[in-house]
Amino acid sequence: MSVSEKHIFEREPTDPQRKALNPLLKLALELGPLMVFFFANARGDWLVERFPVLAGLGGPLFLATGLFMAATVIALSVSWILTRTLPIMPLVSGIVVLIFGALTLYLHNETFIKMKPTIVNTLFGAILLGGLAFGKSLLGYVFDSAFKLDAEGWRKLTLRWGVFFLFLAIVNEVVWRLFSTDAWVAFKVWGIMPITILFTMSQMPLIMRHSLEEQAK
Repeated sequence: MSVSEKHIFEREPTDPQRKALNPLLKLALELGPLMVFFFANARGDWLVERFPVLAGLGGPLFLATGLFMAATVIALSVSWILTRTLPIMPLVSGIVVLIFGALTLYLHNETFIKMKPTIVNTLFGAILLGGLAFGKSLLGYVFDSAFKLDAEGWRKLTLRWGVFFLFLAIVNEVVWRLFSTDAWVAFKVWGIMPITILFTMSQMPLIMRHSLEEQAK
């Protein structure tokens, strides 16, 4: 097989050879590392008591950062094993996690891991909006297993999600700069997710209007 025939990254949503994961498994792989991060930060002392080797990482946030990095690598590895491709959005997020996580542990400075969501969301927003500028609705790579939309639907949904990611970046900056570390971690897990779910649900009318299945009916 030639290099041009090999697909390291996930194929386009319309590609018949695209191998999609089960939606629930895909969700677990994307949210799993985040849940590990929250649990490790909340139960850091408990983990160190049972696994003394983890004490070398430092306090709860640094322990959580190290385990977050490990869980991210594992999630990407599982995706690769199951599909032989790497999902684009989780890969971008994973690269930022590893870079900022390494800086956090090496310099022992919490600021880097706190800025990670700002960088990731800004990057996602810029990628989605930048893709639209070149006529590409990149959100189809993320939601193609859940929705089948026409081109106009993907364009509008990509625009809205691009703006939403920039909103999340601003919110993260406000929370980590004005509140405690524990408050930031709690908001990162239990605040961002409900906000994202509410935003996703608010897009259902748009999705229904542009659904190919609905149009077929």
